[in-house]
Parts: sequence; structure tokens; C-alpha cells
Amino acid sequence: METDCTRDDVRAGGTVTPFPAGTRLLHIGPHKTGTTSIQGALFAAKDTMAAHGVDFPADSRHPMSAALAVCARPGMMGNATPTERHWEQLVAQVTATGRRTSVVSSEFFADAADDETVARIVRELGGDRVHVLVTLRPLAKIMPSQWQQYVQNGLRMEYESWLEHMLRKPPYEKPNPSFWRRHRHDALVERWARVVGPERVTVVVVDDRDRDGLMRTFETLLDLPAGLLRAVPDTANRSLTLAETEMLRNLNVEFRGNELPDELYSSLVRYGAVMHMKNACAPGPDDVRIATPQWAAEAAAELGAQMARRIGATGVRVLGDPALLSAVPKPPATGAPAPRIAPEVAAQALYGALAAAAAAPVRSTAPLKSRTVHQTSSRDLVRVLGHRALKKLRRH
Repeated sequence: METDCTRDDVRAGGTVTPFPAGTRLLHIGPHKTGTTSIQGALFAAKDTMAAHGVDFPADSRHPMSAALAVCARPGMMGNATPTERHWEQLVAQVTATGRRTSVVSSEFFADAADDETVARIVRELGGDRVHVLVTLRPLAKIMPSQWQQYVQNGLRMEYESWLEHMLRKPPYEKPNPSFWRRHRHDALVERWARVVGPERVTVVVVDDRDRDGLMRTFETLLDLPAGLLRAVPDTANRSLTLAETEMLRNLNVEFRGNELPDELYSSLVRYGAVMHMKNACAPGPDDVRIATPQWAAEAAAELGAQMARRIGATGVRVLGDPALLSAVPKPPATGAPAPRIAPEVAAQALYGALAAAAAAPVRSTAPLKSRTVHQTSSRDLVRVLGHRALKKLRRH
């Protein structure tokens, strides 16, 4: 099992060498392993990379719809379902790079559920020219980030209850069956290595202490000049604080309880309230972060050790320190203050929803049958208003 420490080792003829010219590098994530950061850097540097023989064949930093389509996965809650056309467009863009080196990155490729899907992805992106890159972080660090991301997609379960289901309640598939498909990392690596061969799979263990380490690793593997890839600030991708997540989770409870349409959630909540709140409000030092209880952190570390051993046994190339996958983070501080949503944060979230609704003006509204608003229960009123707002959005 190979490891890599510094770029100087590579330049001095160490064990890590760039991929051969003409490689089609497929970065499959999974989620919460630095994917957004590297995608932003690759997209921002695509013109400069092209001058060094490396193409980034995508119209945006993340060809999410293409990956979802080929993996037969639905889009985010309320979003339009990706189609085969999205995948065909990405394949055409990759094919157009000819014999040049190219790189494609989407964490949703990790959602490929079986060998047949993996084989199709590899075959249509270039067959034996494809090299698969997997980035990994410790489960204990992934779990809080993944939970709040699921909340942003409608999850209503509290964090500790969610951890109980993921770690203590077999078959560990509820409420999010996608979690272990993505984050049983040994099975993920085995699935792709089984199709392409272990010699065409590279695993990078991300070290959070080295903020630019992942950028430098990509530069090395793609034979790009040092410092070419730079992080691009992206406030829209920041994780939510505990208070923000709890506010959204409680909103999800009301949303589902009133049977509002999913499209409304996508337009007004995810891309309205949450997006505006993220962009307008930066968490401060006093904001309470999502803390994983010690029992769950230890369970995740034990799983990480198991997965590291199995990954090592596959024969794939591993860059970085596999021991990081089983590290137990420091326990959360006791007596932490209760999470409180700041008034300005709540105001920005509300404004984001209102702004999204205002972007779809309506010419007329229908009466609530024969009842006045005061005669209508709050549950029925919210349901009717939700359907009205959805009709406005569709008309727009």
C-alpha cells in the first residue's frame, strides 16, 4: 500500500507519479471529502489547465445531473429528475477531448449501486483510459456534515436519533439508504476496483490539517504546475450550524405535516431561505457546531479502521495516511450553550423565501372556497397557500 507525504517526494522520484498523458480521471467522491473545493478549483482553472494539456470537460464545476442520471438516482427533493440527455451530453464533452488528459468530478458517481452501472460509466467515459480517484475522510467528520445535508433535503430526524439508525439499527438503511452506499468506503473501493482493476484506482486520504493538500495531490497526479489549483470561496456550500440545522429540521416537520408539494420546498426553502441565509450570514465563534456524541465517534472510528484494512487488501494505490480514517476526534465540550438562532439569521432565511416567491408574481388568486381565512384551520391554510405558490412558480 503506497503512501504519499509531500510533492518534493514526487519530484525526487518517489512512489507517486503523474497519470499517463491521455488518462481520463474520474473523481467519484464520495460526499463530504473535499469534492466541492476541488471541483471549484478545477473549474476556475480550466483554461489554464488546458494550456498544460488537461481538460475539464463540463459546463459547470459539478456535472451533478449527468452523474445522477447514469446512476438512476432522483434529483434533490423537488428538483426536476435528471434525464439520459444530461449523461449523453457529458459523455460527448469527454469524448471531444480526444487523446488529451481530462478530469471529471462528481460525488454522485459514488451512488452507482452495482457493477453493471459502474461498468457502463467507465465504458462510456473511455474504457481502459479511465482511472478512478476516491477521496476519503474519517466517518466521524463526515457524519455531522452529511446529516445536515440530508436535513437540507427534507430530513426531519434529530442528529442523535439519526446516528442511532445509521450505527445501531440494522440493516442501517433508514432513513437514508444512500449513506452506506456512499460511505461504506471499503465496499465502494472494492466495487470500482472489481470493474476497472485495482491498478486503475487511487485512494486519497484527505488530511484536514493540510488545507491545500488535496489541491497539491491533484496537481501532482495531473502533472500540473504547483500552485495552479486554488480554493474558490463558496459561502453557498458552507455547513449549517446546529441552530440553523434545527430551524430547518423543524420547518421540514411542518412542511411534511402539511403535505406541501416537493417543488415548493426546492424553490422556496432550499434555493430561497437556506441559500440566502448561507450567503448572507457567516457563522461566528459563538455559534454552536454540530457535535457527534462520543459513543458514535468511537463507533465510526472502529468502522474506519476496518475499512482501512480492507481497502489496503484490495491492492489499490493509497495516498496519505490510512490511520487518519480511524482517528477518534476529541469529545465535545460539556456544558455547551443551547443552540439559538440569531434574529438576523432568521430574518435572512425568511427574506430568502419571500424573495424566491416574489420572483414568480401571480396575476390573480382564487378564494378559499366558501370559507374566509379566519374560518380556515392553519393546517388547511398552509396547504392551500403552498399549492398556490407552486402554481405561481410553474406559471412563471
